[in-house]
Amino acid sequence: MYTYESEGADIQAKAYAPGHITGFFQIHEHENPHRKGSTGCGIVLNGGVTTEVKIGRSVEKTEIFLNGKRVEGRTTRTVAEMMTELPVRIRSWSEIPTGCGFGASGAGALGTAYALNNALSLDQTVKSLTEYAHVAEVINCSGLGDIAAQSSGGVVIRLQPGGPEFGLVDRIPTSEARVFCIVLGEISTGSVLRDEAAASRINSAGKEAMSELLKKPTLENFMQQSKAFASKADLMSSKAKDVIEAANANGGLASQAMLGDTVFAIAPYSEQFRLYEALQEFGVVLEYGISTCVPKLMNE
Repeated sequence: MYTYESEGADIQAKAYAPGHITGFFQIHEHENPHRKGSTGCGIVLNGGVTTEVKIGRSVEKTEIFLNGKRVEGRTTRTVAEMMTELPVRIRSWSEIPTGCGFGASGAGALGTAYALNNALSLDQTVKSLTEYAHVAEVINCSGLGDIAAQSSGGVVIRLQPGGPEFGLVDRIPTSEARVFCIVLGEISTGSVLRDEAAASRINSAGKEAMSELLKKPTLENFMQQSKAFASKADLMSSKAKDVIEAANANGGLASQAMLGDTVFAIAPYSEQFRLYEALQEFGVVLEYGISTCVPKLMNE
């Protein structure tokens, strides 16, 4: 725990972390939050969350804001409490939807860790900052594997669960690709993770998907295994099924973001316009790219 006695002026720092969509996963419970997590595969996006922290005499209590609105922000708050006893004002701006399977809580937690490390001159390494964010996610049931992926970038295969001390990741080499998304609604990550029946289905389907992916680790196979996982785990809404079928019929590969009622899809360049038009029938199409971006500090 680190404390800092302000000499008067407020101290500020800002950081950015990318979003992440999980295609399939397997839950790995452990009493040690550093070892608890998930295995699976997902894609890191070129849209994410920018987080600014402020510490000083003008900050009397810890407050968290998301896109200008005060929020509880349990995961982000936990990161702050692990890193300092001082009150912190944390403001985040998200380019990705929240509560819909884009890894927004993980991005906010990582950004907070990076920004606090800079503001307080804690001199922590990336591994340590990633560990703070992972533990905060696990403790608050807001995620299990996003942090590991968001700290790596690209199409990330999570081979062993846990924070960087115990986890192991690899990546699928791929060219730049556009990712089209339709947000249909929110799913509470915590409620699914606490449901034993759902967890059993997830683990069975996730184990099979990982086995099949490792036989042929390509972006296209990842999409196919993600779709099979969503169906076998019984997490796909009827509306999501309709969107996925439409995407597949118009040159795309699509599945459901875990855990969220969101469909994400890719297509060869020649088919992207046709896919985009088909998805527009279901709502606003969000467009991102697969990114090798990792968390980073930002200049004021």
